[in-house]
Amino acid sequence: MKQTLYNYLKNFSGWRSNRKLVIFSIDDYGNVRLNSKESLNRIEAANIPLDSHFDRFDTLETRADLEDLFDVLSSVKDKHENPAIFTPYSLPCNIDFDSMANNKYTEYIYELLPETYEKLTLKDTNAYAGTWELWKDGIKKGLMKPQFHGREHFNMHIFKDLLKKKDKDLITVLKQHSHVTIPGHKSYKNGWTAAYSFDKLDETFGFLENVADGVKAFKRVYGYAPNTFTPPAQQFPLHLENELYNLGFEFIDRPRSLKRYLGDGKYQMEKHRLGGGTVMKELVRNVVFEPTTPRITNWVDFSFKQIEAAFKMKKPANISSHRVNFCGHIDEENRKVGLSALKQLLDKIVNRWPDVEFISADQLGDIISKEKIDE
Repeated sequence: MKQTLYNYLKNFSGWRSNRKLVIFSIDDYGNVRLNSKESLNRIEAANIPLDSHFDRFDTLETRADLEDLFDVLSSVKDKHENPAIFTPYSLPCNIDFDSMANNKYTEYIYELLPETYEKLTLKDTNAYAGTWELWKDGIKKGLMKPQFHGREHFNMHIFKDLLKKKDKDLITVLKQHSHVTIPGHKSYKNGWTAAYSFDKLDETFGFLENVADGVKAFKRVYGYAPNTFTPPAQQFPLHLENELYNLGFEFIDRPRSLKRYLGDGKYQMEKHRLGGGTVMKELVRNVVFEPTTPRITNWVDFSFKQIEAAFKMKKPANISSHRVNFCGHIDEENRKVGLSALKQLLDKIVNRWPDVEFISADQLGDIISKEKIDE
């Protein structure tokens, strides 16, 4: 009863529409977090604790990951005969592990995603050969519409500080071509995966330059400039946020509730609503779908009920998920579970609402921008 009530209350404010719009907002694509099963075994052998599902299963998407995902997305059609589409909030850059090893881990160096795929194809042809071409084909066919999730998915201040200190756990993980969570990050107030989190205000000085460089890299990698942004771990400094508009962002993906750090030990609680915002329009996710995590017994029903509530409240269903749910490089069963649940959810959607429309997050932003917000 409590969950049912919440499903409706979270859709109370913001933009409304009679259209049955479904958006899949999926974080973390393009990002090497864990390299391989062998890397996982070596990291565990070094007694580095792996804190989460992400540390154990979240790898750069393989050819099989994308082939199987595209089969599922293509298996349904909306009222316009369009397949389901993912909006992968993606990263265009990864750590250049080889170059960092060559300079004995004295400085941070990154590479573009196609270079990462090229290197991985040489090392693991079975998993990665042809994956980048498949990625581009998925974009062309309307199955993927990447948007910006930062240049990196780790906190550069912590990374560089631990690199300077020659932190043995960080070096061990880097030698395994990974950047899973390491114990050393706990001595900092910033989050390890929160690229734009900070403790002191002076740590934010390079953030806009990082975003600008990331946008430039994104355009080179994916072929167009992003106009929608969700920062890693939803953290970005308030005093810099409006500057994102000058970097080309029209829409910002936010949680409904956000505890924002302001600096000097101060926080503020924020409530966001779909279509809100002054400089950039806010896109607020209202459905959760994490089918490979155990906290919900039946994710398909759990998420479907949230979609049902959204539509009854005349809201789009903006479904929040992560790439880790559809990864099978470490464990194929993880991918099978995630994609099986996705297939079931999509079938339930199109069977219940034949007039559904599958759109990307930036398309939702465009639709909202053209229509008046109805409170």
